[in-house]
Amino acid sequence: MFKKTEQLCDEIWEVVAKWDGFARDTIGKPLVRSTDSRGANLAEGDGRYHFKEKLNFYYIARCPLKETGYWLRRAQNRRLLTPGQTAHLLNRMQSVHRWINSVIGQRRQWTAQLREQTDEYSINESLNL
Repeated sequence: MFKKTEQLCDEIWEVVAKWDGFARDTIGKPLVRSTDSRGANLAEGDGRYHFKEKLNFYYIARCPLKETGYWLRRAQNRRLLTPGQTAHLLNRMQSVHRWINSVIGQRRQWTAQLREQTDEYSINESLNL
């Protein structure tokens, strides 16, 4: 899914690169930044060693969704994107967002299982079992 996130970032870049200078500066740059920010946080979280650090970056990666959606709607309202283009990009973003949520859920579940195993080990060790 990292590859799909990068592809989405590149697709938005290609669209914005065709806009005139004013549109690129006012809507395009923040749109590209918010999209790239998500990918960068996912990559940084993946590189972290501790579970809590990983989760923190995955949580942060979810935040730009609303900002990116805002800029896409601004672009559509200002006739830089067609409604079809906006819907396509929003759907791709939602797909990435669902994936991030599933990764967070899996990591939390895995962390909880490890914690239970550690707690069980500590109890058994204290009872000399």
